[in-house]
Amino acid sequence: MDPAYIKGKAPRTLSKNIGDTDLSYLYYEGDGPVIVMLHATGFLPWLWHPIARELTPEYQVIAPYFCDHRVVDPAHGGLNWMTIAEDLSRFCSAISIEHPFLVGHSMGATVVTMAVAVFGLQAIAMVLIEPIFLPENFYGVTIRVDEHPLASRAIKRTNYWSDPEEALNYLKSRSLFESWDPEMLDLYLRFGMQAGEGGGLQLVCSPEREAALFMGGLHQNPWPLLSNVTCPCLVLEGETSENRSFIDLPKAVSLFPRGSYRMIPGTGHLIPMEHPKEMRQIIRDFFDLARKE
Repeated sequence: MDPAYIKGKAPRTLSKNIGDTDLSYLYYEGDGPVIVMLHATGFLPWLWHPIARELTPEYQVIAPYFCDHRVVDPAHGGLNWMTIAEDLSRFCSAISIEHPFLVGHSMGATVVTMAVAVFGLQAIAMVLIEPIFLPENFYGVTIRVDEHPLASRAIKRTNYWSDPEEALNYLKSRSLFESWDPEMLDLYLRFGMQAGEGGGLQLVCSPEREAALFMGGLHQNPWPLLSNVTCPCLVLEGETSENRSFIDLPKAVSLFPRGSYRMIPGTGHLIPMEHPKEMRQIIRDFFDLARKE
C-alpha cells in the first residue's frame, strides 16, 4: 500500500521468526517504552494506526498480526487462544521486549491476559477493551463450527468484491460498520482486503481463518487466571455492546488484584473503530499514570 494514503507517518512493516513460525507486525518508532497492541478476531494491526501514531514519540508501538501465522482447521478446534498467548510471549522475547505496556481488543484482550498470567510476560500495565471472558460453562465443550454463534457466521462471510467501490458500498450497508470512524473504515478497506487470485478483492483474514480463531476461544477458561495478573489493568466496556448480556466484565475486574473499570457511553463492542480519539487518550492517560507509580 502506498504510504501516501496513510495519515501521519506510516509504520514499518516487519516480520520476526518465533521458533517455528513467523509473525508480521507494524512498528512505530518512539523514544519511550513499548506498547504492544493486539487486534480483535478477524481484524488487523492497521486498525490501530489512528491510535498508535498519536502515542509516539513518547512510546514505541508494536502491533503484531495473529490470523495467518499458523494453519489450522476450524472443524478440528481452531487455533487455541492459549497458543496465541504463548506465541505473543515468544514474540516479545524474540524482539527483546521485557516490560511492555499491553493493549488488547476482544480476542486480543483475552490473549494478552493469558500471556501475562500463564507465560510470564511482565507487563507494566494493561488496557483490555471488551475482553472475551465467556461464562465458565462455555469452556471445554466440543461443538461444531455450525453450532458456534460467531464461527458459524464468520465462515459464511462474503469474501469477494469486484472492485474497491463495490467493497466500500458493501461495508457501508452492514450494521457492523455503520458507526465506524471514516479513517478506520478506509484502513479496513485498504489493508483488510487484498487482490484475489482470479481478480477482484478478498479478505486478508479469510472466513475459514476467522472461524478457526473463534473456535479456538473455547479451549481455555480464563477466569481462574485473572488473579495472577498483578499489574494495573483497565477494562473498558461499550455501553451498547451485545456482549454485556452474557459477559460480566465488572466481575472480571473484581478478580484482577489491581483492576479498574470504565464504561464508554454510546458505543458497542468495537470501541477503537468507533471512537479512536477517545481511545488513544484513555490509553495515554492510563499508561502515563502507570509510569509515574
